[in-house]
Amino acid sequence: MTTVLISSQQDPIDLWRESLALEMPELEVRAESEIGDDPADRADIDYALVYWPPHGLIASLPNVKAVLSIAAGCDHILADPQLPPQLPIVRMVDDYLAAMMAEYAVYGVLHFHRDMHTYRQEQLASHWNRGWPLYTPETAVGILGLGAIGGDCAAKLGAMGFQVHGWSRRPKSLAGVTCHHGPAGLLEMAGQCRYLVCVLPLTPQTQGIINKDLINAMPRGGFIVNIARGGHQVDEDLLAALDSGQLGGIFLDVFNAEPLPAEHPYWQHNKVWMTPHIAGELMPRSCAKSVVANIRRIEAGEPVPHLLDKSEGY
Repeated sequence: MTTVLISSQQDPIDLWRESLALEMPELEVRAESEIGDDPADRADIDYALVYWPPHGLIASLPNVKAVLSIAAGCDHILADPQLPPQLPIVRMVDDYLAAMMAEYAVYGVLHFHRDMHTYRQEQLASHWNRGWPLYTPETAVGILGLGAIGGDCAAKLGAMGFQVHGWSRRPKSLAGVTCHHGPAGLLEMAGQCRYLVCVLPLTPQTQGIINKDLINAMPRGGFIVNIARGGHQVDEDLLAALDSGQLGGIFLDVFNAEPLPAEHPYWQHNKVWMTPHIAGELMPRSCAKSVVANIRRIEAGEPVPHLLDKSEGY
């Protein structure tokens, strides 16, 4: 019997259990609350399916073969200082997740592109004041991160007629996307884009990448959409740019502290639009297919795609 342990404070464990059973009926699924301190219980665990697991949990599973991420990123796993260094970590790559993230990216860009932020303020002031839209084929959007999610964002925005640019740490080539890379390429791209969408993994190299240097490189009055991680953004720099007019608005789904503290200035700022980290949900019915496929590969001794490169952080 193959046994997987699920550890997450926010995911629907019962839905995961049902979805995994449909894909692999012989798989035994245990919630973290169902295992005690008995070493024998923990020795039964073959795989850990986790999101922000308690520090030390994975290290307490002596026979675990791999950690499976319940998230596109793996920073929530790498944050554990007791994580066994040799243990494989499998990233979650799911077409439905990528589609949801791309939907949100398109929504965020169109929100600003069609001046919905302005019309909302006009509505609240009882003003009937028509504006004139920009010409989409002459409007550039930059995507920070060109992995599976970034590629889908780029494709969907390109299909709507935007000029699409993309940035990655190393050179990449995507059809229909003007690609940039490296530190110089980042600022070069920012200078051409009215909108920037961040879908990067959070690594030491991308921490704080949305800062005053990047913001000041953008055309005045531009907009930023962050659906990656709060650690990518420097809040003080974003707020200063909003107040100075360098940025016309920001659409944030992620924050440096979650839940966002009630006293944070983002809550009441009239140029900030925000949601509580919901841009892309990992739907168990879809993601269970990927989880089970990877478990079967590991059990069969076959190569596993989407293994985390710990030296890169993604």
